Amino acid sequence: MSSNMRIMSEKPLNAETPVPSLRSWITANALFFDRNQGEIPEKAISLADWQLVIEGEVEKPLSFSFEQILRMPKAIAADTLECSGNSRSLLAEKASGNPWTIGGVGNAVWGGVWLRDILGRTKPKAKAKHAAFEGFDRPMGSAGVQFVRSIPMEKAISSTLLAYEMNGEPLPLKHGFPMRALALGWTGANCVKWLRRITLLEKPYEGFFMDKAYRVYQKGEDPKSGAVVTNIKLKSIITQPVRDETLPAGPVTILGAAYAGEAEIDRVEVSVDGGKTWSKAEFLGPHERYAWRQWQYVWDAKEKGDTTIMARATDTEGHQQPMDATWNVLGYGNNGIREHAVPVHIR
Repeated sequence: MSSNMRIMSEKPLNAETPVPSLRSWITANALFFDRNQGEIPEKAISLADWQLVIEGEVEKPLSFSFEQILRMPKAIAADTLECSGNSRSLLAEKASGNPWTIGGVGNAVWGGVWLRDILGRTKPKAKAKHAAFEGFDRPMGSAGVQFVRSIPMEKAISSTLLAYEMNGEPLPLKHGFPMRALALGWTGANCVKWLRRITLLEKPYEGFFMDKAYRVYQKGEDPKSGAVVTNIKLKSIITQPVRDETLPAGPVTILGAAYAGEAEIDRVEVSVDGGKTWSKAEFLGPHERYAWRQWQYVWDAKEKGDTTIMARATDTEGHQQPMDATWNVLGYGNNGIREHAVPVHIR
């Protein structure tokens, strides 16, 4: 692992991407954030031994070898993946979980097969309404709870990729080799790694990681009563300058990224006076459906002293990033403008 990664826990490994590495449209595989509930396999499974099992509410349960999947029609998609708890530590009130700043996100170009093509061969039954994903990673802790997540069939057949490549290379071991599920535009919690089994169900999968974790709820509420974490929220981050940086007066290039999950970014605006006035930023680089938009704004910093830089994103449906985040017990979905503001000093 790169020494530049900010490690929050070793076992399981949870580490965030350094801010300078978020300034590129593609996030390098070695610096892509790590989020795990269980133990990363010590070595890669033999592709000759690996199989993907499809079972449950299907007319024809099947197992696919890696070679069979490679011979299926290939799909390539750019997708920005974000940890559900990214930016949790920026909330004014403490929330439970790993203290992510802004580095629990990254963008990659993924290669694989569409899940709908796999499922089409198994003939799902009419009552199949959810697809549950299970990997072969080992759970940690005495409870031994396996990380299993399910998503609605509508998402499974519309825009879910079974990825075996990441940025033109075989999927790295720590990112799920040989295959991971990618529900495009949804948080990493819905994108199970080291995939080995997909079970079609009549109802959502019941288990800790569906009913207790990855739910948005308030203090005193039953976690299961909260909304399931799915789509990535509309958000902009500032990647240059960094917090509390001292800069010379004159032109200051402000860089950032904006993303909105299944929605598309329409514009990004920047404020250099704490939100009093806003100016439109310029987009940089590629524009792909589920990928972030890199942006820049050149600020002529004339007045010396302390100031706060803010950025806000608006999607193509007119939704605007909120000024303040909505707090919840596990700190999911922090997309507040103020929480992501960057204080700087002009000398």
